[in-house]
Amino acid sequence: MDPPPRPTVQERPKDSFPVLEILDPNAPNVFIRPVKQINDSPDVANFLASKAYRDICIFVLQLNRAMCPRKLKGEDGKDKIQTFLIGSEYETRPAESVQKLQQMLAKIEALIDKAPPDQGPRRFGNVSFRKWYELLEGQISTFLKEHLAGSVLRPSSGNDGNESTAEVELAAYLLGAFGSAQRLDYGTGHELSFLAFLGCLWKLGAFQDGNANGDIERNIVLGVFQPYLRVVRRLILTYTLEPAGTHGVWGLDDHSFQPYIYGSAQLSRAISDSEVMPTEGSLFRAPKPATIVKPEYVEEERKRNMYFSAIGFINDVKKGPFWEHSPILFDISGIKDGWGKINKGMIKMFNAEVLSKFPVVQHFYFGSLFSWDRDPDAIKSLQSIPLVNQQSEPSSMPPPSHSGVGGTAAPWAKPTTMPPPTAPGVPYSQVSRGPPPATSKPQQQQREPHPAEEAFRASKAPWAKTSDRPSG
Repeated sequence: MDPPPRPTVQERPKDSFPVLEILDPNAPNVFIRPVKQINDSPDVANFLASKAYRDICIFVLQLNRAMCPRKLKGEDGKDKIQTFLIGSEYETRPAESVQKLQQMLAKIEALIDKAPPDQGPRRFGNVSFRKWYELLEGQISTFLKEHLAGSVLRPSSGNDGNESTAEVELAAYLLGAFGSAQRLDYGTGHELSFLAFLGCLWKLGAFQDGNANGDIERNIVLGVFQPYLRVVRRLILTYTLEPAGTHGVWGLDDHSFQPYIYGSAQLSRAISDSEVMPTEGSLFRAPKPATIVKPEYVEEERKRNMYFSAIGFINDVKKGPFWEHSPILFDISGIKDGWGKINKGMIKMFNAEVLSKFPVVQHFYFGSLFSWDRDPDAIKSLQSIPLVNQQSEPSSMPPPSHSGVGGTAAPWAKPTTMPPPTAPGVPYSQVSRGPPPATSKPQQQQREPHPAEEAFRASKAPWAKTSDRPSG
């Protein structure tokens, strides 16, 4: 008898896709107030070998894969594709745990009405944001106790006499998710803090009332993360918050990054539950990436898709030609290999431009749930790699640099993963960068290549094929 055929490299057992751990409530655990650990550039290398970095990577990839369309069998036996959109049942009829978080976000947003923006002259952010922040700070403990189960806010367990509860860690990440009252700004580091807040809830078992196989993750992304973005965008518009850690026009987005990850996943080629994330191709009849430059099209699609919702907010706050104020997103819109390719590039950019950048992660704090302790599976030879242009002023978060370092060698590194560490330079670059192209104006200084140019670089191999063909 012939042996059964080997599975293709694109398929894996369902249980082989990693998910963030859920802590055993009966196991000893001591909750601690999160503290700052990243104080200068060399500390970034230690972060990239930490358990916190590992857990962030796992959680992002877990949420990302859940948002990818699924191949299903209909009741009539025919193949069909299920998509996961803004405004769907995952947002309007989510699990009870998600409903509670939606109610909490609504109360947080309502505080804006109690702190109207100052009408006086100002150059930067509106100082009334500090009043709003004080209101949130004063109410955050009440909000958590009202909307989280007692089992989630459980006390420390152990023999060291620590009487703190999980609230001390949850409050720190939630409070850090809405911008800086000192600098009157908001950026990807604050967005990362909200991801950590959700990750803490996951570890504490807050989402165990949802269905498995990606359903509860879709509840989290569409039912919590997207409403959170709405609150943040209202804060930005109300208090004219400055961008934190922005590249200016050479940044992906002044304020956010994660909606581009989950939004591109929403439009990627459909997969089965045993398939890995696609690295090319698009959902059947998905909008072309190039349509992001059409405002009327964006206005319609932003109601359904997180990527277009983020583009729509850019159009709300910026005027002028899109290619002029958002050249990186404009360049990405020209990719011909489909939304799967864009999603893969966004994962790489997130690792390089958010997780590997001192100006961003210096504001990330570490407790017991997102731990500074070294990941035992991290690359043993990981050393501190000098980062270019990483120095920051103490009062602001400056633009990220164009280089980074790698980190934990992820066992799930097939094929869409946070990249492993490499030599100095862009950590995900596997194609040697040649000399800059000739220019007719040699005396003019050339812009340093942006990491997006590596993250989305198409293969030059003669067998490489563009794959903008839809699935289904």
